[in-house]
Amino acid sequence: MEHRPPSVTPHLLQGWPLPSPSDDDDKEGRGRVLVAAGSPELPGTAILAATAALRAGAGKLRIATVASIAPHVGIAVPEARVVALAETERGAIAPDAAARLADLANDCQAALLGPGLADTDTIRALLRGLLPRLRDVTVILDSEAMMAAATCPDALRALPTRPILTPHAGEMAGMLGIAKDRVAADRIGTAREAAERFRAIVALKGAGTVIATPNGDIWSNRSGNVGLATSGSGDTLSGIIAGLAARGADPAQATVWGVYLHGAAGDGLAERLGPLGFLARELLAEIPVLMAELGRPA
Repeated sequence: MEHRPPSVTPHLLQGWPLPSPSDDDDKEGRGRVLVAAGSPELPGTAILAATAALRAGAGKLRIATVASIAPHVGIAVPEARVVALAETERGAIAPDAAARLADLANDCQAALLGPGLADTDTIRALLRGLLPRLRDVTVILDSEAMMAAATCPDALRALPTRPILTPHAGEMAGMLGIAKDRVAADRIGTAREAAERFRAIVALKGAGTVIATPNGDIWSNRSGNVGLATSGSGDTLSGIIAGLAARGADPAQATVWGVYLHGAAGDGLAERLGPLGFLARELLAEIPVLMAELGRPA
C-alpha cells in the first residue's frame, strides 16, 4: 500500500520559508511577473490573476493581453504595465505575437500563461512559437494554455525551468488522455504520472489538492472548502503561484505555498462570511495577512 503523502501544514511551511526581500530592496528585488491572459469575453481573468500575483508579493507586474481589452485591463489594474498584443477575429492572442511574448517573459522571473485565453487551436500555435524561445523563467500554465501545452509535451520537457501545471480532475483527464473516473480513483498516481510525463510541478486541484514533482516528491493539501468552487478561483490560485515564483521561490515551493494560501484564504472567508457566496476577488486581500502569519515563528 502506498504511503499517504505529507500534509501541507503551517508547520511545514514555516520550515520552508519563502524568499524575503531585505529592507534595502526596491521593487526589482521582489521580482517581475508576466501574466498573459484575458479575452473579450473574459477580461476579468487577467485582472484577477494579475492582482493575485501582486498580493503574493511580486514587485513589478506586466500584463499581456489582446488589444481590444488592454486599455480596460490597464484601468482596472493601475499597478501594471499592460502590453496590447495582436488579436485574431475570435479574440485570441495571434500566433505571430509569440516572439514579442517571449521577450516579455524572458525579462521576468515568472510568467503565467492561460487564464481566459480564447481558441485552443490558436493557443496551441502560439505555444509552439513561444515555448522554444523561453529561457530561465518559471512558467505557470493554466486553463486553455495548459490544455494546449499538453499536446506538445516535448516543448514542456525542454524548458530550462520546470513548468507548473494546475489542472482540475477534468483537465487532468484530458491532458493524460484517460477517463475522469480514473483520476478520481487514483489522484496521487495520476498527479505523479503527469509530473513525470511533462517534467512539471503538477497541482491536481480538488478536495485535497495533490502536488507532485517529476523527482517523486508529493504533498497533500487540505486547506480550502467548497466555497472555492466559484468563478475566478483558479485564476487567483495561478496568480498567487506566479507571484511567489517571481519573488524567487522555486517551482515546487511556489506551488505548495500557493495552494495552501489559496485554500486558507477561502477558509478565512468561509468562517467570516459563510461557506458559500464569497467571491474570488475577495480572496486576494487575505493573502498578505496569511503570509505574514506564516512568517512568524511558531
